[in-house]
Amino acid sequence: MDPLDTLGRPLHDLRISVTDRCNFRCVYCMPKEVFGKDFQFLPRAEILTFEEIERLVRIFVGLGVRKIRLTGGEPLVRRDLERLVEKLARLGDLDLTLTTNGSLLAQKAQALATAGLRRVTVSLDSLDDATFKSMNDVDFPVAKVLAGIEAAQAAGLAPIKINMVTKRGVNEASILPMARYFKGTGMTLRFIEFMDVGSTNGWRLDDVVPAREIVASIDRELPLEPVGPSYRGEVAARYRYKDGSGEIGVISSVTQPFCADCTRARLSADGSLYTCLFATEGLDLRTLVRSEASDAEIIERLAAAWRARTDRYSEVRSSETAGLRKIEMSFIGG
Repeated sequence: MDPLDTLGRPLHDLRISVTDRCNFRCVYCMPKEVFGKDFQFLPRAEILTFEEIERLVRIFVGLGVRKIRLTGGEPLVRRDLERLVEKLARLGDLDLTLTTNGSLLAQKAQALATAGLRRVTVSLDSLDDATFKSMNDVDFPVAKVLAGIEAAQAAGLAPIKINMVTKRGVNEASILPMARYFKGTGMTLRFIEFMDVGSTNGWRLDDVVPAREIVASIDRELPLEPVGPSYRGEVAARYRYKDGSGEIGVISSVTQPFCADCTRARLSADGSLYTCLFATEGLDLRTLVRSEASDAEIIERLAAAWRARTDRYSEVRSSETAGLRKIEMSFIGG
């Protein structure tokens, strides 16, 4: 079966939210004003089991997916996550990765590597404890995240990527310190424009630090040159240091959209398929799986959804789209 004959357009990357819970309340998906201590998360029965995820991933692999990223919420709060990693690692030669806030990574890194995880991406918005806490409302220091990164390196979960969301008036002063710290480490620091993901993070265009401003501020001290994409659909524009000591990336969904080349789908914690990070609705795959639908029936439904996708939110972002009730990142994954 040629995946393109079934899907009509490439699908290479599947992001799976394995939980809607987190131990951060970050600027993107879990502001404390909404996700306080009394917030009711999904009942366990509504979240896909590891066996259900494994079956769906096997189907997606048959349709051309080669990159699987476990995300959330915070994936490391999911009990026995290494069992899921082990199941997925047996499905073939996949780029099996995980995005984490790093708070539990020191304890989990070796078990995940042993189970078959290949690499990790760690979210870190500043090296300054006060700024870090203002972005994420946590009660632990940056040092805990750095210890997790060190443990991931020791376990062989590399190359490691570091994601820094930049928000005007909050952490743009951390851009250069972060670049200096990770330059020459073999890790790729990626700067992400603050996006209007979901409907609860209070996004304003004035809060966005444009990618071109980020690159220019680094280039003045640490000269950069652009690098071409390593594959179609790569979301980060790449720049390398002219002295050969590594590279950075910038993800500019707001100021330089990349919808046309998107090859990414998302599976939420409750088993819904979303064809865009800014989606307003998804395809319920959990009901199909639990109704004993055949693989062929599931393929037919998801292929129809993928062929029919018209997602261009970042390209058409306007006052008309700003009020749409979008799915929160804690459900859809980063």
